Amino acid sequence: MSGLTGFDDIVRQGEPLAPYTWFKIGGPAAYFAEPRTIDELGALVRRCREEELSVWLIGGGSNLLVRDEGVPGVVIRLAAEAFSEVKVDGETITSGGGSKLGHLISIAVREGLAGLESLVGIPGTIGGALHGNSGGRGGDIGQWASQATVMTRDGEIHVRQRDDLVFSYRDSSLDELVILDAQFQLEPTDSVELTKRMQKQWILKKASQPLGHESAGCIFKNPRGMSAGMLIDQAGLKGTTIGGATVSERHANFILTAPGASSQDVLKLIDLIKGRISDRLGVELETEIEVW
Repeated sequence: MSGLTGFDDIVRQGEPLAPYTWFKIGGPAAYFAEPRTIDELGALVRRCREEELSVWLIGGGSNLLVRDEGVPGVVIRLAAEAFSEVKVDGETITSGGGSKLGHLISIAVREGLAGLESLVGIPGTIGGALHGNSGGRGGDIGQWASQATVMTRDGEIHVRQRDDLVFSYRDSSLDELVILDAQFQLEPTDSVELTKRMQKQWILKKASQPLGHESAGCIFKNPRGMSAGMLIDQAGLKGTTIGGATVSERHANFILTAPGASSQDVLKLIDLIKGRISDRLGVELETEIEVW
């Protein structure tokens, strides 16, 4: 661990990444780090910069496919309490970037603060949700964000105010290495009514998505005015299998992996889907998941 001497307490070599992803496949990280404090994170990021080591940040792993050969450089996971604290101050909630989105939603609903409940059932962390502007039919997370604290790849910390933040469909201007925390300006509402609203949204989401399988979130972004899942279904691709990867019969924008599946199986299936949709329907699908 020559280049990361001094970080032995928080860095492991050759750490398998499959257990940290929803697909449960993929190779190891050359180095895997779990810093305990923001200062420790900053020191590690600066060292990686000095040593010219590439840095990757892993959140909940719900929107990630790791290639079979693994990831060079350093993969950082913000699992410590320092990165997941949630505070409520009136109509404002401040959440650490490592906190689970579901945890934040539960606190907001309990406190009678509306806005995030439509995101129930979306997996992942606050940092990942903001980076990709997670959302659904009821809106997206970006519309409620009022401020974000970020760390750059140089280890510098900056605060981005609302005027600095730009959100679009499954994308945002928050492309720095780490989203340390974010503030959300919500609307006071009766908590009982909010709970009912959240439960209804949860039931609808779970009724349309595959359960009990290894999968990630939606594989493709919805083309403007269209549903990627519907296009894949129309192309007759539900149930299509390559190796251990299969297009879900319940929702065609999900790929399921069976024991023994490889990342290459998933990548080949993605390419097949994109090619078929392009040839038959003239639509170019864009992947929503990240591939390392």
